[in-house]
Amino acid sequence: MENIVSSLKSGGQVVLAEYRRENPLIPIKTLHKMTEKQVKKEMKKVGLVWDKTEEILPQQHLIFFQKS
Repeated sequence: MENIVSSLKSGGQVVLAEYRRENPLIPIKTLHKMTEKQVKKEMKKVGLVWDKTEEILPQQHLIFFQKS
């Protein structure tokens, strides 16, 4: 992720679609799911700032981040 962030221009965006860990009915391993809070924490570590979350997908969080 650090390589992606370093290649972004200031104000550039990263959009992640992560399976919702909160939903036990999603039939994939827990290892492959994340809460929105977890995603925000991980992206903050690499220098991305949360912009917004869209809840338009049935099984995933769609989370937007920007390079500051």
